Amino acid sequence: MTPLLAVPNVSEGRDQAGIEVMERSFASGVSALDRHSDAEHNRTVFTLAGNPAALTEALALGVRAAIEAIDMARHEGLHPAIGALDVCPLVWLDPADRDTAAAAAIEVADRIGALGVPVFFYGALASGPEHAERAYFRNGGLAELWLRMEAGELRPDRGPSLPHLSAGATLVTARPPLAAFNIELDSADPDIARAVAAGLRESGGGLSGVRAIGLPLASGRSQISTNVHDPSATTLGELIDRTRKIAAPLGARPVEAELVGLVPEAALAAYPDDVPIRGFDPARDTIERRLGASTD
Repeated sequence: MTPLLAVPNVSEGRDQAGIEVMERSFASGVSALDRHSDAEHNRTVFTLAGNPAALTEALALGVRAAIEAIDMARHEGLHPAIGALDVCPLVWLDPADRDTAAAAAIEVADRIGALGVPVFFYGALASGPEHAERAYFRNGGLAELWLRMEAGELRPDRGPSLPHLSAGATLVTARPPLAAFNIELDSADPDIARAVAAGLRESGGGLSGVRAIGLPLASGRSQISTNVHDPSATTLGELIDRTRKIAAPLGARPVEAELVGLVPEAALAAYPDDVPIRGFDPARDTIERRLGASTD
C-alpha cells in the first residue's frame, strides 16, 4: 500500500525548542518529510509519512506534546487558529486508500478527544455541509468558538462539549494532497491583498478549489495565503497568472511566493520564472521526490 501522509498544523512558530520537542513526538515511528515554521503566522506545519497504525500512534504522541507546549490563551499570530493542534488531515496519495485514510482520521480524532480536546470533522468527513470549511469553525477565533459551544450551537464530533482550557479544539479530516501556497505582493496595503484573495477564492467566483485570505507582513509587503484543494487541476502557475490579473488594476503585482509543506509535482507545471518560490528545491519540496528519498 502507498504510505499515507499526515499534515498536523500546530499553533507555534516561534519557540524553536518547543517545536523540536513536538517534531520528535510527531515523528515517532514514522518518516518526517518536512517541517515549515512561520513566526508571523505563529504556526508550524509538519509532514509525516507512514502506515495508518504508525501514523495514528505518532499523532497521538504529537498532540500530547502540543497540549503541553502551547497555551492558546496566549497565542498571537496572523493565521486563524482555534487549537494547539489546530488542523490534522490524513492524506491519501492513491484514491484506493481513501477509505483507509478516513478510518485513520476517525481513529486519530478518537485519540485526541480522549485527551480532553474537542474535535470537529471538516471536508469529506464533515457531519453536514456547513461544517465542510475550516472557516466555519475559525470565524471569530477561539473566543467565539467557546461561546458557540456553550450555547449548544456547535457540538463536537469527538471529545468534550467545550474547548480544552489551554489547547482549544482541533479540526480533523481525510483528503488528497493540496497545495498550501503563499503569494507576496509588492504592496504593503493589506486591503489590496484581501481584494486579490477575494477574487481568487472559489466562493467568490475565482479558481476552482482555491481558498485564500489577505494578510499584512512586517516586510513591507502583503501576502495572499492560499490553499489549492486540487493543485493538479488548478496549478500554482494558474494561481500566479490570476493574481497578476486581479492585482494589476490595484497597482500591485506578485513578486515572490512560498510553499508551506510539500506539493505534488503536477502543481508546478508551467510555473513562471519571474515569481520565485523562496528556497524552493524540487528534491525537497515535492511529495514524490521526498517520499522517494525517505525510502532510499
